[in-house]
Amino acid sequence: MTIDARFKKHPLALALQVPAVGLLLLGATFTHATTTLHPGLERTIEAGVRVDDWIISKNAHLTSNGAQMLQSRVTAGALTLNAGSKAQDIYATQGSQINLDGASVEARGTAAFAINLQGSNAQIRGSEVINHNGVGLLAARNFLTDEGSTATVFDSTILGSTEGARATSFSQLDFFGSDVIATDEDGIGVLLLGGAASAVASVITGGENGVRLSYESADMNSSSLVLNRSHVEGRNGAALLVEGDEYGTTEADIHVLNGSTLSGGNGNILEVTGGASANMNVDRSFLVGDIVVEEGGSAKVQLNNGSWLTGQLKNVAELSVNDASNWVLVGDSNVDALKMGGGAVHFGGPDEFYQLDVKSLEGNGTFIMHTDFATHQTDFLNVEGRAEGNHRLLLDATGSELASGKPIKVVHTEGGDAHFSLVGDTVDIGAYAYGLQKDGNDWELDPTRRGTSTSAHSVLALFNSAPTVLYGESSILRTRMGELRFSDGKDNGLWMRSYGNKYEVAANKNGAGYAQTQKGFTIGADAPLSSGDGQWLAGVMAGHSSSDLNLTRGSKGEVKSYYLGAYATWLDDESGLYFDGVAKLNRLHNDVNVIMSDGKKAKGSYAQNAVGASAELGRHIKLDNDFFIEPYGQLSATITQAQSYELSNGLQAKGDRSSSVVGKVGVTTGKNIQLDSGGVLQPYLRTALAHEFDQSNKVFVNDQSFNNDLSGSRIELAAGLAMSVSKNVKLHADIETSKGKKIDQPWGVNFGVRYDF
Repeated sequence: MTIDARFKKHPLALALQVPAVGLLLLGATFTHATTTLHPGLERTIEAGVRVDDWIISKNAHLTSNGAQMLQSRVTAGALTLNAGSKAQDIYATQGSQINLDGASVEARGTAAFAINLQGSNAQIRGSEVINHNGVGLLAARNFLTDEGSTATVFDSTILGSTEGARATSFSQLDFFGSDVIATDEDGIGVLLLGGAASAVASVITGGENGVRLSYESADMNSSSLVLNRSHVEGRNGAALLVEGDEYGTTEADIHVLNGSTLSGGNGNILEVTGGASANMNVDRSFLVGDIVVEEGGSAKVQLNNGSWLTGQLKNVAELSVNDASNWVLVGDSNVDALKMGGGAVHFGGPDEFYQLDVKSLEGNGTFIMHTDFATHQTDFLNVEGRAEGNHRLLLDATGSELASGKPIKVVHTEGGDAHFSLVGDTVDIGAYAYGLQKDGNDWELDPTRRGTSTSAHSVLALFNSAPTVLYGESSILRTRMGELRFSDGKDNGLWMRSYGNKYEVAANKNGAGYAQTQKGFTIGADAPLSSGDGQWLAGVMAGHSSSDLNLTRGSKGEVKSYYLGAYATWLDDESGLYFDGVAKLNRLHNDVNVIMSDGKKAKGSYAQNAVGASAELGRHIKLDNDFFIEPYGQLSATITQAQSYELSNGLQAKGDRSSSVVGKVGVTTGKNIQLDSGGVLQPYLRTALAHEFDQSNKVFVNDQSFNNDLSGSRIELAAGLAMSVSKNVKLHADIETSKGKKIDQPWGVNFGVRYDF
């Protein structure tokens, strides 16, 4: 390097002129009394000592314990300012050591730097370094050498008007829990001229830029910045500026770590100008703002370990989105090379449609996009070159219908073996779910490939749940017959049942399968009727059940049922014949929470009434050794009120009045066991064949017609135990299961007690 190159007349070469400027200023201003500490001497001054300028020579050490000082020049020596000490500007060179602990340094109005380190070191703790007319802290190299300076700052404030702090080549600034401030409107918090800086739990603020990374000379142009749990702000400009010009460029290495943040008054968190280049690694941090690179410059950005970047990228050479990290676009953006390493790219909000242009794509990642299926507006990924890797598209789901049957293009490439697929294989659009197809080098939503959407599936399942809710509630009356025989139907009685059922409804062509878990209770009272042949028993009952529905993609439904009913039972002891008739009125409160294909939620609720009736006829036949057999037949029917409602995603649902007609034939066999206590124990087994006759229960989703068809047969098996504990108290327990074409019941249990009086 030539001498001329070192002294080029450019603002970014000011650091090389510092020694000359410092000497001139020092000579010009040391016009009053000066105290010299000669080589090798040590001296301690206390508060109240004469206020003076100081010259500290080689290997000399001056310590101030609360004294007040003017200017200080330290050459290969040491200066320690302890708590309460006040000093003006300090110039240190040739390996000097400056120590501040609870002290204050405030530069004179004519001083360029409050602390000027030339090939020297400083440790500043709990102190203030202030320059209202220049730079607060300078760490520079010794003139024409590679002997840089270091400044380590703890819990302190460094304030300058033009710059808070500056470092040249071979020099390092380290801030811990400190504030670095430039107060001028065009001030720079930290200026790096080929130097390095780190900040831990600190704040760096500049009027124009928080940190400006520049060069000292053409071959001293590498600046580095490490931010750890720190904040950098440019009040009027970018948070970070990496600059170059006609004299040279800068190669900047930037690390934003562990929750560090950047804020630019012009909306930019990083600007690269004048042909400079920047490499920025973001790790476990959340950044909001744009990255702008001038033509001729270059920037590479890596998002790692769950980092987020929300902003536009303009002319960025390379972006890597890794390790569950996320980039959120806030406008059209362009990146030369996009490398996906398990992260995601978000295309703004639901009503914002952006285009991302990239020259190459590789890796694997997720693109979260939005499409207005009514207007065909859409986010768009445009790969102007080769696309490689496996990528997923998470398209915004909606309850509204597709406006037309035309494909919607969401990705374009110029070639390569990249494969794109939809998250969950489909996207919910109104009543249907659509797939993705490849057309040449384009990927588009395929309107010909469709199934039932999650929202429609949930709506159909909820409308379909009324029969299974009513099945579970009505089965409890069947279990009462053993108890009534213990009473001979002659006594008044109170009874109560608690029950639980699990149903699994098979998916039909609409895909509306679901699992339902029900729990509930019923209380009732009955009395013998004096009219007729004296063998009639009439009663009333009331109860409540709650059914939870597990639906597609983790969606949930709930049906709360409240009911009142009346029943009449006829028992003929002589023939064993019996008849049981029931009529019941239900009020159903239905709620559904849908998780759509894009993970967003929608919900809806409605209430409806239902009425049902059943009639059962059978015969109790006594066999030898207290065994019995009881064949029976049953016919039951329910009608559920028509109802309409709307999900919060805009999907319209309407269920016609629905019905269920079930016929059943079966047989119960068991044995009466006389107990020594005088009670009777009655174990039994039951099997039946049931058939659902109703085949048409229409549901309309966004005016699209679906048929909830539960018709088909099933086989039921049950085992139970009835017990007469005493003349007045009877107990009952029953378990059952069934297997059918459309409905399975993996288990059903109920427990009950009856009291006769």
